[in-house]
Amino acid sequence: MKKNILIGLVIATLFTIQTAFAQHAFQKYYPPTDTLVQKKLEWWQGIKFGLLMHWGTYSQWGIVESWSLCPEDEVWCERRGEFSKNYFEYKRAYEGLIKTFNPVNFDPSKWAKAAKEAGMRYVVFTTKHHDGFCMFDTKQTEYKITSSICPFSTNPKSNIAKEVFNAFRNEGFGIGAYFSKPDWHYPDYWDPYFPPFDRNPNYDLNKYPEKWNRYKQFTANQIKELMSDYGKVDILWLDGGWVQPMTESSPRWGRVPNHQDIDMPKIVAMSRKLQPGLIVVDRAVEGSNQNYLTPEQELPDTLLPYPWETCMTIANSWSYVPNDTYKPARQLIHLLCKIVSRGGNFLLNIGSDPNGDFDPIAYDRLKEIGKWMTLNGNAIYSTKPIFPYQAGKVVLTAKGKSVFAIYLIDENETELPSLIKIDRFSVKKIKRVTIIGSNTSLKVKVLEKGIGIEIPEKHRKIGIDSYALVFKLDI
Repeated sequence: MKKNILIGLVIATLFTIQTAFAQHAFQKYYPPTDTLVQKKLEWWQGIKFGLLMHWGTYSQWGIVESWSLCPEDEVWCERRGEFSKNYFEYKRAYEGLIKTFNPVNFDPSKWAKAAKEAGMRYVVFTTKHHDGFCMFDTKQTEYKITSSICPFSTNPKSNIAKEVFNAFRNEGFGIGAYFSKPDWHYPDYWDPYFPPFDRNPNYDLNKYPEKWNRYKQFTANQIKELMSDYGKVDILWLDGGWVQPMTESSPRWGRVPNHQDIDMPKIVAMSRKLQPGLIVVDRAVEGSNQNYLTPEQELPDTLLPYPWETCMTIANSWSYVPNDTYKPARQLIHLLCKIVSRGGNFLLNIGSDPNGDFDPIAYDRLKEIGKWMTLNGNAIYSTKPIFPYQAGKVVLTAKGKSVFAIYLIDENETELPSLIKIDRFSVKKIKRVTIIGSNTSLKVKVLEKGIGIEIPEKHRKIGIDSYALVFKLDI
């Protein structure tokens, strides 16, 4: 009996993960018709590698961002700590974290320099997550970093989002503003008169339309602030896909589906008037306001035929968790290469600690990735996918008259094979093959089902910090 229950739970979990992935990756894509957006999207597809940052008051407890406030019976909503037994005490304590949030080590220029060294070229910063705490100086609520009850409000850098955007813009980065459409603190989303029962509004929107209209205006006002007062913004990255008009194909989250229409076409038109060419990512909402799709914590098996981006954590959690387990540099570099070979971008998330800094391990990972990118970035930036995208341990990218064959080196691999095969790959003529970083020309064999690159014995030894070897094929 217990075994059957366990199997059932595993199947249900896998189904939930697959469903979430499908909602973010396999919806119908609607190409933008605005020529400025098309141009901006082409630029974005060329820069390939970005930094996502989740950060808020929750970092003081080292817990999942926002979700412990959500009264759903899901693993990611689990409450921990001294207030966990009583939901209302917990929510009060969580929202009281504003009174102790004081990230005195906050230095966004340090983040920007480290990200640039890693080869990242755009940033998406969490201006507001589902808990409603604003990391920018909004005029719509006092639940914000610049509130007088927040000790950091007296700091010259208190408008954190503005400081982050300016620091990264100074390093030449594209700027993305993450913004949560649901706001679990605002009384016109979760009415304090009613207890919340899931992630959705806790009242009947048809019965109280005036409340929902106020919420729509509140949301539009906050987005207008971000589009007006924070310099040039390239991407508006909207999360909380359950906030959308209800159709037969709409995904269902929570117990009672709601028709949560916030008039996105109007918000997008306003935003693009202020930020011409703005890329809008209305995540998991099928339609023209999802300019690229965002598979989460997943690597697609093959090419996706539209603009897309894998968003993934550098550790296990989106938010800062003490002693979290960080992915090795080898895994991160391999992920980047595979994602790009399938036509996507890689948005790697790092959460800041409560004092305003990354874990030292995160900086180490960025430095290791940067060493590889300094030598091999030409095989990543501004490339296009080319069939068969991946053949065994080799992934392929193309640029102009060059094809890059990236051989992914296993952790315990000390020597390259004498012949690296690329099955199913064929071109009429290959003029020259070299290893990036070496001028030595290599011989190519035409095989029955592809080609093989011959590796001379003197080039077979693999260095201890070699994560992936790039072959340049001039065609």
